[in-house]
Amino acid sequence: MDRLAGQISASHGRLHPAVEPHARHMLEVGAGHVLYVEECGNPQGRPVLVLHGGPGGGCSPYMRRFFDPDHYRIVLFDQRGCGRSRPTASVEANTTDDLIADIALIRAHLGIDRWLLFGGSWGATLALAYAEAHPDHVTGLVLRGVFLGMREELDWFYGGGAARFFPDLWARFQEPIPPSERHDMIAAYHARLFDTDIDRQTRYAQPWLMWENALAGLQSGPGGHAPADYARAFARLENHYFRHGCFLEEGQLLRERARIEHLPALIVQGRYDMVCPPDSAWRLAQGWDKADLRLVPASGHALSEPRITAELAAVMDSIRDEDRSRKTDR
Repeated sequence: MDRLAGQISASHGRLHPAVEPHARHMLEVGAGHVLYVEECGNPQGRPVLVLHGGPGGGCSPYMRRFFDPDHYRIVLFDQRGCGRSRPTASVEANTTDDLIADIALIRAHLGIDRWLLFGGSWGATLALAYAEAHPDHVTGLVLRGVFLGMREELDWFYGGGAARFFPDLWARFQEPIPPSERHDMIAAYHARLFDTDIDRQTRYAQPWLMWENALAGLQSGPGGHAPADYARAFARLENHYFRHGCFLEEGQLLRERARIEHLPALIVQGRYDMVCPPDSAWRLAQGWDKADLRLVPASGHALSEPRITAELAAVMDSIRDEDRSRKTDR
């Protein structure tokens, strides 16, 4: 969607003021996991579930600002093992099916029948997986930086594809790994991120995280070290999921798309996304009549990319305006 600038009016495309949750929950979901869940905005508003990326990224206050708090009932949660959920960095009973079950439990706990899904990167993967498992409880999807959990996508990012554009940063990512193991970087890092020595886990978590962060934004640099606990949780969870093919059958999300083709989907994709290249978003949208793919110019992967931010904020305001228009027509 290369006509971005002309399509966002002065009243759209801006983040809403920061809000605080009106309710917080620590929800036990089994196998020792306790999830942090928060609700913001209008308790009687249109429910929207925000799915963070990673796996392992956790939600942030910034994510609340894409939604008009007068209109939306905004639900965010930290997925198993990350953010304020406990235990931190745990991969026990931590699979895609477990996360889908968690979302179902959260929905029931909050008394929500159907909700809109908002997710980017891994959050888009999880949104699609949940919607395909529970289409009757979804009103639509707003996706960013689509990742389908396929082998070719992992090979692109960890097998040398993206490295052709960033050879210097790839060299930094490879440097801690002996040359004899560099043919499989996911496996090589797995051996170290799941070492019995937590200090060693944390030490190897930093270059894992830095490789992704450096490519996330169009203007991103190499970046510095992240807080140790965050880096360890993010790297362990992401590596765990990628090591297991995201606990999805190869091509599953595309193969099962017919289950959700009656739902509207809006896909915001950076034209120069080096983490999740646009091909996956394109393939997802092709033949889905109710899908609207918007390829955003001069933009990469991150939620904070200025044009990505503007487009997503405009999308959520447009959905709000359509809801209000329907009410007025009645």
